[in-house]
Amino acid sequence: REMNKMSWPVHIIAVGGLVYNKAGEILVAKSVRKKTWSFLGGQVEIGENLEEALKREIYEESGVEVTVRKLVGIYSNVQQTIWHDGKTQVPTKITLDFICDYVEGVPRVSNETSEVIWIKPSEALNLFTHPVFSLRLKNFLNFKGDIYYHSFTSQPYEHLFSNKF
Repeated sequence: REMNKMSWPVHIIAVGGLVYNKAGEILVAKSVRKKTWSFLGGQVEIGENLEEALKREIYEESGVEVTVRKLVGIYSNVQQTIWHDGKTQVPTKITLDFICDYVEGVPRVSNETSEVIWIKPSEALNLFTHPVFSLRLKNFLNFKGDIYYHSFTSQPYEHLFSNKF
């Protein structure tokens, strides 16, 4: 008798980091593809733990080395979307955000970032125009120890649920 094939759900796991320097400034970057400002991060690769992925992504995108300090938020995009090519299906995504501390390195651009700068947190609020990045930044800046959780759809953007743990 033939075994039924299991069908496992597929999700993208991503990490984001708000990097603080000794002066209390944060590291932000402008995306080449989206042309919007955000903090650094990206997808976790197979075999990588969350901390390794975040350190790698921040270094690749900015040239800055960090330590990972604390989990701040969990964000769930519950909507499957279509990639920029107009045909590739993109799975749902879970993003985990962490506060990070600067270790060394001079900010520089990459193939994913057109600008990378240190900025006062209050000034970053004016740069972040995308609703999800703006929400995540506010959660970073208002963090008092409770983990934020939000679920949303991205196309169009709709905030569905939020909680603090």
